[in-house]
Amino acid sequence: MSTPQLVVHHDKELMAQAAAARLITKIVDAQTSRGTASVVLTGGRNGNGLLAALAAAPARDAIDWGRLDLWWGDERYLPEGDPERNVTQAREALLDSVPVDPERVHAMPASDGPHGADVEAAAEAYAAELAKAAGPENHGAVPTFDVLMLGVGPDTHVASLFPELPAVRETERTVVGVHGAPKPPPTRISLTLPAIRAAREVWLLAAGEDKAEAVAIALSGAGEIQAPAAGAYGRARTLWLLDSAAAAQLPRSLYPPASP
Repeated sequence: MSTPQLVVHHDKELMAQAAAARLITKIVDAQTSRGTASVVLTGGRNGNGLLAALAAAPARDAIDWGRLDLWWGDERYLPEGDPERNVTQAREALLDSVPVDPERVHAMPASDGPHGADVEAAAEAYAAELAKAAGPENHGAVPTFDVLMLGVGPDTHVASLFPELPAVRETERTVVGVHGAPKPPPTRISLTLPAIRAAREVWLLAAGEDKAEAVAIALSGAGEIQAPAAGAYGRARTLWLLDSAAAAQLPRSLYPPASP
């Protein structure tokens, strides 16, 4: 478990640009040292803002897009191409404009796919895909992601792990179907906390005053069942990337500043 570090930017635009630059560096470093890189994307306004900033960054060309594996932390269980699906939004923000290898873009199943309405079967299929990608050097049944990004909801949810719901209590499976999510649509697929914690680095993104209370709760020692964001951490590093509005309820001395 890594101690959370904070980086607070003036506004959400600067946060997105800085996070995109940080991600480019991490991907290039991983590809230089191991040949490939593995990143878990997140949706929502902050996740998509980062992807748009990455698309606009000239340094994006430093990435070997054909040697990058992309996964998702969660997905809305909707038909393929639905504008509310995280993968649809990611394609529009970034993926359609860079030369990714389609075989290495690991989208979560859609509701009109081979599993139909059976979201549990869809979750099991994604878990199997993760397990297939995990090597002997990895920890358990998922790859050791270089960076796993998560948006933080106003209720402290991350991925589709909502406070008090069964998914956040899961300790064995890596991917679960989510029913009755308080945020529409109610049916989703999500990585679990054990899968999230397999990542080398976990980055939690939050911008806007509507996230300030959630950030303060998650960083104040709250339990992960009540505040799922508190249970999201990386093996080597846990980084909270915030704008000043989202950090407004935090004492600046709460945690030491992040290193470069």
